[in-house]
Amino acid sequence: MTSTLITGGAVVTVDPLSTVHDPGWVHIENGRITAVGAGDPPAGLRDAVDEVIDARGCAVMPGMTNGHTHLFQTFLRGLADDQPLLDWLRTCIWPAAEFIDADTMYHAARIGLLENLLGGATCVVDHQYVHPGLDGDVLDDAVCRAADELGVRLLLAHGWADRNYHDPLVEDAPTAIRRTDATRQRWDGHDNGRIRVELAPLIPWGCSDDAMRDTVAAARSWGRGTHIHCAETQVEVEMSLDERGMRHVPWLHSLGVLGPDVQLAHSVWLDDAELDLIAEAGAVVVHCPVSNMYLASGVARVVEMREKGITVALASDGAGSNNRQDMFEVLKAAVLLQKVHRLDAMALQPEDALEMACVNGAHVVGTPGDFGRIQPGAAADLLVVSLKSPFVAPVHRVPSALVFNASPADIVHVFVAGEHLIDHGRHRSVDTDEVVAAAEEAARRLFQRAGIPTRLG
Repeated sequence: MTSTLITGGAVVTVDPLSTVHDPGWVHIENGRITAVGAGDPPAGLRDAVDEVIDARGCAVMPGMTNGHTHLFQTFLRGLADDQPLLDWLRTCIWPAAEFIDADTMYHAARIGLLENLLGGATCVVDHQYVHPGLDGDVLDDAVCRAADELGVRLLLAHGWADRNYHDPLVEDAPTAIRRTDATRQRWDGHDNGRIRVELAPLIPWGCSDDAMRDTVAAARSWGRGTHIHCAETQVEVEMSLDERGMRHVPWLHSLGVLGPDVQLAHSVWLDDAELDLIAEAGAVVVHCPVSNMYLASGVARVVEMREKGITVALASDGAGSNNRQDMFEVLKAAVLLQKVHRLDAMALQPEDALEMACVNGAHVVGTPGDFGRIQPGAAADLLVVSLKSPFVAPVHRVPSALVFNASPADIVHVFVAGEHLIDHGRHRSVDTDEVVAAAEEAARRLFQRAGIPTRLG
């Protein structure tokens, strides 16, 4: 493991005081941040490291966590624009998903994870609910192989639905647990915990009570969490009220499964009592502002959540409903959406968005405090972002520039666990052009099998 010194940049620590060392320096050794400070690094440190990064004219910030996506959807972006969620599922997602095999999943995950890395997401949560056929666990394995190759952090959340869903994608609880356990045995904890595995019931209306209890119990027996879509649309909440007489969060609470190890994706249509239940349980909300706008799902009550002490993380959602996995876009959208929805220019600040994307992402993965801040002892998951682009400069306040001005094009370097993965927009060990060409060919074969017309031929 090499040691690295990053010096001369504006170090945005995302610590509790929103400290910015401008200029500052960061020392990395054995995959961890060993020291950080303002001004020039200590005498002799430059000569003691293996690599020195000159970050003058740049910001140094923690890597972001994309707290909820579906990597297989990188092959489906743009196919079903302008449709609400349930129609989008029926016309776009389901017809293709049942024909995905391990090779397709590998190439979709690889290009999707590379997109995340190039966009500043050093950690990705893949809610992977496509397991058609008898060997569904091999698709999860394909995602993990892609993450291992690229060096990104991954939480593979094995999605399942045991009812009310597209038949080829339905799994009962014993099958979901067995498949997840097989993936867990191979990958969970791999490379010092860079890859983790958990269970992920898909949607309340697709999951029976007993299956929910059983899968959450299995995840907890492994020391892992549970990831689930929650109250994404008003229609889904009404479906739950009609069938169960309960909204989504009270249903989870009634089953005894709501807790700090539960991640609630979207959480748009929540009432006051549900916010109180989430706060009391310590569950995490994963906010997907761009996807929620794309599907016209609504605006999550992020300000109220934060006021109640709920941990809110950020995510792009899958590329089928975004159509990007661009966390800089998510940062800006998260802030602006709350401002315009509440007619309050002070509703969220850039520092709030950085905290949600960086610090709170570690809560989604189940390792709070391990990464997401630039502080001694934290994992060295870092971005070096140029502030000299015509789209960014001149910079008067660095956090503002990162949230409102910067884009993936401004990223110069990306580190994960101290490994220098992205260098001036290129992955150091993976050929971007080959990744794209292989993905396009795999997508073409998928659409041929599924009988879906596409410009790919």
